[in-house]
Amino acid sequence: MILSTQSRILCQTVRMSQYTPIALPDSATLTDEESLAQSQAYLNFIQSRHSVRDFAATSVPQDIIATAIRAAGTAPRGANHQPWHFVCVSDPLKKREIRLAAEAEERAFYDGKAGERWLNDLKPLGTDAEKPFLETAPWLIAIFMERHGKDEEGNPRKNYYMPESVGIATGFLLNALHAAGLATLTHTPSPMKFLSEVLERPSTERPYLLIVTGHAAESAKVPAAAKKKKSLQQIASFI
Repeated sequence: MILSTQSRILCQTVRMSQYTPIALPDSATLTDEESLAQSQAYLNFIQSRHSVRDFAATSVPQDIIATAIRAAGTAPRGANHQPWHFVCVSDPLKKREIRLAAEAEERAFYDGKAGERWLNDLKPLGTDAEKPFLETAPWLIAIFMERHGKDEEGNPRKNYYMPESVGIATGFLLNALHAAGLATLTHTPSPMKFLSEVLERPSTERPYLLIVTGHAAESAKVPAAAKKKKSLQQIASFI
């Protein structure tokens, strides 16, 4: 369909009438030296985050988790639709149900579903089908990707750039939890449909990731292989 010039102008006028710009909030200008110092400080901070599989049963106040979720909710998102939902689970019975369902999928994975090459790649990390941390850690955060949302009137609306938006929000959440002094682990049993069933989520959402979080156990260890990171030259090009 080809729009006339008058129709195009009308459409543009309608779009512009819905656009209400405001001044950039919280803007700060740093010198190059200050910027580099802050970048280095952040690098040092984020390098201290590790994926942990040994958690203490120590409780963590809900307010801490809620604040981290609010930070995740500020992430960049397609058309500002914010296509995510975070289900924060502390109930022992629900955690037990999630563990049993996750381990059923993991056993199939480690019994051959993954393939020999994938399983060999996992050996340096020391993982297996047993996931006790799903019950030990005080919080499990199930992240769901919302395929279709609703507008302010409750009408269905399409969401855009869903994997990208939810992926960025997940990164924000991991950083926020780390900033709160909590250990984290990303867990992705495949398939994860059981999360929708256990947590009674609508069909418009799809499980994206499970974050395990709490305080690391005093005896917690991490695999030496996980400390090996690619060099800057291997992960970036400057042209």
